[in-house]
Amino acid sequence: MSTLKPILEEIKKELTEKDKIRETTHENMQKATSLSKRAILLVHQKKQEEAEKLIENARNIIMELQGLAKEHPDIIYGGMFNAALQEYAEANILLTLIRESRFVTPQEINVPSVDYALGLADVIGECRRAVLDALREGDAEKGEEYLKIMDEVYVELMALDEAYMLVPGLRRKCDVARKIIETTRGDVTQEVRRKALEDYLKQFERARKKVNR
Repeated sequence: MSTLKPILEEIKKELTEKDKIRETTHENMQKATSLSKRAILLVHQKKQEEAEKLIENARNIIMELQGLAKEHPDIIYGGMFNAALQEYAEANILLTLIRESRFVTPQEINVPSVDYALGLADVIGECRRAVLDALREGDAEKGEEYLKIMDEVYVELMALDEAYMLVPGLRRKCDVARKIIETTRGDVTQEVRRKALEDYLKQFERARKKVNR
């Protein structure tokens, strides 16, 4: 009759190894998330090349994690990895929008559709920040362009119909996004009106000076 001890020793060894892998992968997931967050901040600071380098670092980590998923799917796939993928998708979408005025695809950045959709929803909040930066710089036209992007993202996400309900958390993100868009529309409208009044007063002042010459 075989003894139980060798069997349990083997199980213990396997569990210890898995725990080490879990710890390392979780650290890498956190690092990828952090790199993507920092990249988004750099995009807003108009430091696109630096942002691209951080995104590339995040991409390398994510690719390594996706490779490990073949052997350890139970460790890799979970909330933390999904969060890293969503943040990574958000950073890529935002940078490509700013640089190329287009939406990067899930295939281009090798991100699952669900995580791409959730990252896309978060881009609406980043576009609001871009709108406010544009308004502070006195560029209402640019602010309106970002507002159009916000509208497009929201409308297209809502148009997913049945698939919309198959993405956990998307409804909540879209509810938040709707409020963000409404507030941003008010900010842009106010700035456009202010600028129109300012332009009118300038024209009026120039006309008055001509009359008084």
